[in-house]
Amino acid sequence: MFSFDMDAAGHDAALDLSPYIIVYKDGSIERLVGNEIVPPSLDPKSSVLSKDAVYSEEAKLSSRLYLPPGVDPDKKLPLLIYFHGGGFCVGSAFSPAYHNFLNILVAEGKVIAVSVDYRKVPEHPIPVPYDDSWTAMKWVASHVNGDGPEKWLNNHADFGKVYMAGDSAGGNIAHHMAMRYGQEGLFGVNVEGVVLIHPYFWGKEPIGNEVHELERVLKGIVATWHLACPTTSGCDDPLINPTSDPKLASMGCSRVLVAVAEKDLLRDRGLLYCETLKKSGWGGIVETMEAEGEGHVFHLFNPTCGNAVAMLKRTAAFISGHN
Repeated sequence: MFSFDMDAAGHDAALDLSPYIIVYKDGSIERLVGNEIVPPSLDPKSSVLSKDAVYSEEAKLSSRLYLPPGVDPDKKLPLLIYFHGGGFCVGSAFSPAYHNFLNILVAEGKVIAVSVDYRKVPEHPIPVPYDDSWTAMKWVASHVNGDGPEKWLNNHADFGKVYMAGDSAGGNIAHHMAMRYGQEGLFGVNVEGVVLIHPYFWGKEPIGNEVHELERVLKGIVATWHLACPTTSGCDDPLINPTSDPKLASMGCSRVLVAVAEKDLLRDRGLLYCETLKKSGWGGIVETMEAEGEGHVFHLFNPTCGNAVAMLKRTAAFISGHN
């Protein structure tokens, strides 16, 4: 997954993060992956229904809502708010991979979901992706009294059972939304838990398997962060290294599930996050699961493999309250 070829674009590139994104000297940007989108649908496999809804008229931003099949008109369902990955710079809530993943997850967990699309870096550097995501959270919270703009949320969302989740950079965002919720709150919303799938965390000093990684790969991960957040203090900035955050104990939920993959370079950061959170005085329950022999966000590329199915079932059980 992390196979940066930082010289692929030649002399015209100001920053080459191939095979993901290239920033050219003239200011133009080429995204090499994550550009394909699919419309909302009635999914033929899962029978999950989806539709898109604008959550910010000002920024022209939408989220994709998912409703599982066979919902009792009077029944409230746990609510999942999902943030997609892509290094803050590529990807979309409307991509085929995320659309497929949310369909399967919503069907398995029997939850209603909001998959958030946010503006991407470098055109919109951090904190914009965080601020967009918080705007989406506030838009979701506008439905707590049953009179918001979206009937699905008015009729079916249980705002006492809200979960947040994300993978890679989306896992980073989910963490920071839980931190902001813990400090600011959202009226009528109770965030019970957070799921971080292969979260994009880093640090200045190498740990674990990072010491054995190729120099260009390490440079690529650092360069991706500096592209995302030009004003950062570095890789021990709490935005990318939450283990350095003195406010970690204020995280606003009572349960956290962190999924890591054995061959993912970010594995050790995910495990360190778990250990640090346990010792922070936060007081909630931290769960971990590891997929043996797998790499970063493997479940998006091979969703039917045994490890992907196991991870999905564990995640679904977590957000539906059945584990």
